[in-house]
Amino acid sequence: MVVKVSEIPTEVVARSGLRATEVNLDSTLKDLSLWECSVDVSQPGRVVAQIFKAYSLLPGVILTDKGEFAGMISRRRFLEQLSRPYGLEVFIRREIRVLNRLANQKVGQHLLPDHLVLPGTEPIVEAAVRSLERPPEKLYEPLVIKCSSHCYCLLDVHQLLLAQSRIHELTTQLLRENTQAHLIQTEKLASLGQMVAGLAHEIRNPVNTLWGNVKFLKTYSQDLLDLVEAYEEESGEDPEPIEEIKEDIDFEYLQNDLPELIDSMQESAERLNALVGGMRNFSHMGENHPQLANLHECLDSTLLILRNKLKYGIHLVKSYGELPLVECYSGQLSQVFMNLLTNAIDALNEREKSEQWKPEIAITTQWLIESDESEWVKVEVEDNGTGIPPEIQERIFETFFTTKPVGKGTGLGLAISHQIVTEKHQGYLKLRSQIGSGTTFEIWLPVSLSSSSD
Repeated sequence: MVVKVSEIPTEVVARSGLRATEVNLDSTLKDLSLWECSVDVSQPGRVVAQIFKAYSLLPGVILTDKGEFAGMISRRRFLEQLSRPYGLEVFIRREIRVLNRLANQKVGQHLLPDHLVLPGTEPIVEAAVRSLERPPEKLYEPLVIKCSSHCYCLLDVHQLLLAQSRIHELTTQLLRENTQAHLIQTEKLASLGQMVAGLAHEIRNPVNTLWGNVKFLKTYSQDLLDLVEAYEEESGEDPEPIEEIKEDIDFEYLQNDLPELIDSMQESAERLNALVGGMRNFSHMGENHPQLANLHECLDSTLLILRNKLKYGIHLVKSYGELPLVECYSGQLSQVFMNLLTNAIDALNEREKSEQWKPEIAITTQWLIESDESEWVKVEVEDNGTGIPPEIQERIFETFFTTKPVGKGTGLGLAISHQIVTEKHQGYLKLRSQIGSGTTFEIWLPVSLSSSSD
């Protein structure tokens, strides 16, 4: 909105912006309602008086000297000077530069800053903090906003504080929602752990029966085959009915295939037993106290659960070093390993396939001894996928931040992983990534939680 008054040798522009109730967390100063009004310092003071009389809401006037920015005089300071003895007679006729010089004279031993100039791109919250850092005498002075190289506007400090208050409300609301969502996710993980633990317990008994009995089945079947073979050697040729039965059941093929069939059953039973063990390790997410755990077993259990995703052409390299037992929440660390490995698999699947490139995930563990009282283990999960852009790396551990489509990712996996490593285990979760080369996550964990907290 541009308003002109014929007797005033300038124009006043009221830039309509967002109301205080309409701002969002990313709003900047240029989004707010600003005033654009400039007067040359060579003009007499009556010009400023006329402008303030015509625009009752105008907080101040931008001062220029031959077209260049020279400062700002607020309505409050202008009226203070005019209210002095003979102020009206003195300043109305004199140039504005004289009035501005007196308005900014020394108070005590300190020269008060004339104005606070902020760029239009300054976030509202940061601008409010800088505004409140001013001396008490300047606290309610309007702010000068630099909208472009030669364009300066004014912002009423009350509008800024109202906008900052609204952002504070939005931040509190978002924090409350994030906390609630985090609690829900934590409860889901705990419930999942209980469900997996119960399922593993229910499956374990029949699996143990299969796994144990298949060994006896192998022994018994071999004994029967040996018995038949001994009978044939002793009796010579079989009677015709027996020969017909052997031919009908293809006894020669059965004799060779049965041991292989039982070996296959035994291998499957062993894999199923290992999977149940992995499920039990993974189900310790709700544990209340840290316990000594073998991180290699945690990793292998997680890999076993992810076996179906890993088998599609992804080469897995495990470089396990010698590790001590680590005091930790093993179920929660299994969740961290699951999140990092799942992200690595997704990154490999997103990269365009070629004959020169082969998808690979490398897991490396290392025991680091800094002193007798400081021992750490490091777990690296590395992929040769697409890599992560720098602007995303800066936000990778933020709650609810995700680059995946709606419904594909919650933005909680890495945030929760970071919290588990840093808060629950007093460790570090670090990221190294380069576009086109891949990504590496480093997990640093103290061997003893008690010693790391001292």
